[in-house]
Amino acid sequence: MNTPARAAQPIGIFDSGIGGATVLRELHLLLPHEDILFLADQANVPYGPRATNELRALSAANTYWLRAHGAKIIVVACNTASAAALQWLRAEFPALSFVGMVPAVKPAAAQTHSGVVGVLATPATLQGELLDEVVLRWAGGTTVVRQGCPGLVEQIEAGAFDSPTTLEMLKEFLQPLLAAGADTIVLGCTHYPFVAPQIQQLAGPQVQLIDAAPAVARQTLRVLAEHGLVQPHTERRGEITYATTGSPAALARLIAQLGLPPGRVIHAST
Repeated sequence: MNTPARAAQPIGIFDSGIGGATVLRELHLLLPHEDILFLADQANVPYGPRATNELRALSAANTYWLRAHGAKIIVVACNTASAAALQWLRAEFPALSFVGMVPAVKPAAAQTHSGVVGVLATPATLQGELLDEVVLRWAGGTTVVRQGCPGLVEQIEAGAFDSPTTLEMLKEFLQPLLAAGADTIVLGCTHYPFVAPQIQQLAGPQVQLIDAAPAVARQTLRVLAEHGLVQPHTERRGEITYATTGSPAALARLIAQLGLPPGRVIHAST
């Protein structure tokens, strides 16, 4: 039974690193009075090259940690973990509600004028069944060009948004999509919105970028409301706690560099 005390517990979010903070940012805008507990598994970043069984084990460890710290819902703010583990997590933790990342192919297919949509993602997301299902269901008549971005998450985690290496990588990743005529590009990893300005500049103003984070925030609100877990609105601002399995000092620097909502930064042992 859900109670006011249960509704007052934090929203739990996890990702392999700082990328999930793109979802945190949208959630904080939508629900500013909710407490948020964000777990960055930076000791194990990146998730993209990892096998499914390893991704499920890491996702379970993150879930256990967030649940132990009072999370009332778990947002899997990682496309790679969602593709590999979301349905599995729901079966393993039936008492918890989960919201995951779905590649934003549906809105991209609805908005394209050229009929070609590009998807930038990690190798694990591109190989996952979830992307295939979304393309099959929502992208009929649309050409979907998939592009893996090995190494890009590591560049973002290092705060190297404008470095020559990052820009060269982005040029290389964008070239096949633009050559195919893509006028709409899905940012299929929560890290990638942090380099959206660089992607936009390289792709040109005629290309539209699609970020799923706002839709995930709205879905989180819907699930909370369905379960009676929305914190009653007050003048109180929600508290944000950032936890990392890596270096809290390094995470704090990245939070400041990105202009993310302020909060305390702690170390997590999962």
